[in-house]
Amino acid sequence: MSAMKLQKLAYYSQAWHTVWADDALFQSKIEAWKDGPVCPDLWKAHIGEFRVSALSKGCADVLTARERKSVKQVLKFYGKHTAQWLSDLSHSEDPWLDARRGVRPGAASNAEITTHAMQQYYHAL
Repeated sequence: MSAMKLQKLAYYSQAWHTVWADDALFQSKIEAWKDGPVCPDLWKAHIGEFRVSALSKGCADVLTARERKSVKQVLKFYGKHTAQWLSDLSHSEDPWLDARRGVRPGAASNAEITTHAMQQYYHAL
């Protein structure tokens, strides 16, 4: 899949897992970049790749049953959409918008989208 789609799916997996399990899926932070939510640690793992087929540090075996269920549910709903659709969706939602408040459109930003902000927003849906 494209690197952008991978980033958005990681974001939505983190967001929804915080709602369903009241806990973070992973500890790496997510930032409000101009193209939507990005996990810098994940970005460093696939830097320079437009398409990502494997990650050297990725290991699904370390996920608990509950974590696997969260990821599967996110992939079931969001996985069928394009990277651009996911990016556009994230740009319309409060966690990204709030983190980018005061940042010019298209400007770089490393403002964090906290798990608390994700949980509050997505829990209300």
